[in-house]
Amino acid sequence: MRRTLYGMLGLLAACGDDAAAGKRTPDAAALRPDGAVVSPAEDAGILPVDAATEPTDVADDTRDAATPGVDAAPVVPDVAVADAAPPAVDAAVSMVDAAAPMVDAAAPMVDAAAPQPDAAPPAPEQTASACFERIFGRAIDLGPNYDQFAPTVAEHCQGTNHQAIAGVQRVVFVGDSVTVGTPPTQPRDFYRTRLANSLAQRFGLHAPDAIWQNVNLIDGGALSQESGDFASCAKFGARTDDLRRDNDQLERCLPEAERDKTTLIVMTMGGNDIASVTQDGLEGRAVDELWGETMEFVDLLRDAVEWIRTPGRFPNGVYVVFANLYEFTDGTAETDACPAAALGGFGGMWDDPQALRDMVIWANEQYLRIAVETQTDMVFMLEGFCGHGYRRDDPEGPCYRGPGAEAWFDLTCIHPSPEGHRALADMFTAVVEE
Repeated sequence: MRRTLYGMLGLLAACGDDAAAGKRTPDAAALRPDGAVVSPAEDAGILPVDAATEPTDVADDTRDAATPGVDAAPVVPDVAVADAAPPAVDAAVSMVDAAAPMVDAAAPMVDAAAPQPDAAPPAPEQTASACFERIFGRAIDLGPNYDQFAPTVAEHCQGTNHQAIAGVQRVVFVGDSVTVGTPPTQPRDFYRTRLANSLAQRFGLHAPDAIWQNVNLIDGGALSQESGDFASCAKFGARTDDLRRDNDQLERCLPEAERDKTTLIVMTMGGNDIASVTQDGLEGRAVDELWGETMEFVDLLRDAVEWIRTPGRFPNGVYVVFANLYEFTDGTAETDACPAAALGGFGGMWDDPQALRDMVIWANEQYLRIAVETQTDMVFMLEGFCGHGYRRDDPEGPCYRGPGAEAWFDLTCIHPSPEGHRALADMFTAVVEE
């Protein structure tokens, strides 16, 4: 049975209590001249959205931060996002006024051989779409249009390359349960553990011990917060408001006494936010309020990254690498391919499923925009995992990689398997090292 995207997201929301809550207070939405509400995507010239589905306000609620949450965000294939056309140059502006004073012939001439300033910044050496086409051997469109923001894409195509990461003295993990690690995967196989060991070798750091690598299943975090030159404040069910606004993941793991060290911050975050939006939609909340929730959780991620990058906060330098939002159906939205999804029995539908598609695509695009504008880096987790989910054997799927592709999701459908954790560690490592 083929289900639509909102059905898959509804499952994600139900897999953890934290995902079902939506404590959001969005900013006021923009208005068209006729008084209609303008969506964030339409306002940015990214996605056309019906004015009747635009964001306004949404009430707060509460949730249990210790409950294992959902950390995967789904997308729907073949949703094209049009680039806004660049403004045309008025030819009349470039003409020289014939009545203007002539240049003094005695004035020194400009050396024609001297390098002249560029009229515009150079285009990136490669685009994200070209990268994905190279990896999959064909053009692939999962919806997000990253190239509209002109990111610097790494040669290995695992993410962006905005930072030259060097001289790291301390590594901090924040975020959700993908970063913490979840059973049945063993702690030694968590991407957090694998990446920590790799970074310890690369930068000559003291590696964390086995206690730090383990999970405290009562509070949903690492069994110890600090070990060696590493810290972890990630939690099961965490959302973007847990980074700073409603919780203190960043300030707890980045105390002032440690900020003189050159620091690398790693995170996965946002899957529980998308799941919360989805659950609210299934419960009948208005689409404009759901847009408000989506806008707000993206803004909270931006605020967190900007707080980290505040000049002077880390006098000897700080780097940030975060992942975008993945999903387990390989772009097909067939949630019943995973047994846990089928057992959940989620067949509910949004009144406007296109609005949900737009929200998911827009959120992923804005993650990339944050990386560009803050000059931090984003790992292409969505694209990397697509083709390794529960529809990986479907030759008609948009991300089909051929027979025998590994499964990178575990039995929960939403967390990485040991192979998925290894792949994610490799993605983060590649972005750090280039």
